[in-house]
Amino acid sequence: MLTHAAKLSDWITGIRRELHQHPELMYEEVKTSAVVRRTLDELGISYKSPMAVTGVVATLGDGKGPCVALRADMDALPIHEEADVAFRSKIDGKMHACGHDCHTAMLLGAARLLKERESEIHGTIKFIFQPAEEGGAGGDRMCAEGALNNPDVQRIFGIHVWPYLPMGAVGSRPGVFLAAAGEIEITVTGKGGHAALPHTTLDPVSTAAKIICELQTIVSREIDPLEPAVISITTVHGGEAFNVIPQSVRMTGTIRSLTMDGLRFLQERARDVATHVAKANRCEAAVGFPGHDYPPVLNDATCWNSAREMAGEMLGTNAVVELPPVMGGEDFAFYTQRVPGVFVVLGVKQDGDGPVYGVHHPLFTANEKALPVGAALHASYAMRSLEELR
Repeated sequence: MLTHAAKLSDWITGIRRELHQHPELMYEEVKTSAVVRRTLDELGISYKSPMAVTGVVATLGDGKGPCVALRADMDALPIHEEADVAFRSKIDGKMHACGHDCHTAMLLGAARLLKERESEIHGTIKFIFQPAEEGGAGGDRMCAEGALNNPDVQRIFGIHVWPYLPMGAVGSRPGVFLAAAGEIEITVTGKGGHAALPHTTLDPVSTAAKIICELQTIVSREIDPLEPAVISITTVHGGEAFNVIPQSVRMTGTIRSLTMDGLRFLQERARDVATHVAKANRCEAAVGFPGHDYPPVLNDATCWNSAREMAGEMLGTNAVVELPPVMGGEDFAFYTQRVPGVFVVLGVKQDGDGPVYGVHHPLFTANEKALPVGAALHASYAMRSLEELR
């Protein structure tokens, strides 16, 4: 499968670069979805669309047997690209900084590989192209609209590009692999006034700073040091002038744990700390948890063993590594809540000893040599799983 995929390298890379130049945010993936549907039409693969606004679910096989799903996400991020590549984003302030363009291209590559072997597919393979992974819970919405049904999916597989592993290496683990994650929003309200007369104000800026510091003690003093947990305040907005203490300060951030119970505990304590610190400083704090809480990604042990063996046979056992849990969140978790599955990361580290820029960084790049590897992994896992499930 890998040898055949390598012959499609230019084709897969071309799709990736087309998508990379036209990044679209969650539930706005109109052009991206059109590229997916155009490619499926060219391959003669039937599909259902739209699902979850811009999603696409394609199918192959004779329908006589088990059903396996392969998934890719399509949305980009509100980040202005700084990477010096010929195919950089043409949309200011938007970038495929998490590699979803790679994911979509690899899955289309797998669809082409499997279409050429359709007579060998005894069962059904679904190709799930979903919107809104970056905070919009597109995976949950795809499931709610039937992506895993008719026929019912018995096993699902997904890939995420990973710049921290050598090109072509595969990593994952059984059990919890990625964290439960949610958003936090805190608005501190005080009394504004002239910065030269702070005693006449109730300063929300200094109060917000105290809240940020105190939130860290939840992790350092209330959580077992051996239990991963994250509270990160990532935006702070308040004030317009250097000599004016503002009326309010708004902060947002993320909270993460390896369990939903842990996430709920952190949310409850964050609310308590923020409101009480604000009160102690004669301000008020409104705390909310907008968006969607993502559950942890739970890899089924049987599915991981199958993926590990398959990847080892394809790439060599030294290219497959078992990783510790990662505190990143992923809405692939909504699929694994419903059916057994496995989510793996694929190394896309650039050649040489240059700096490594992680996902969600404006200088993030992916080694495109990994694209046919990802396509082959998708296709091989689907065929292997159909055989194992028969």
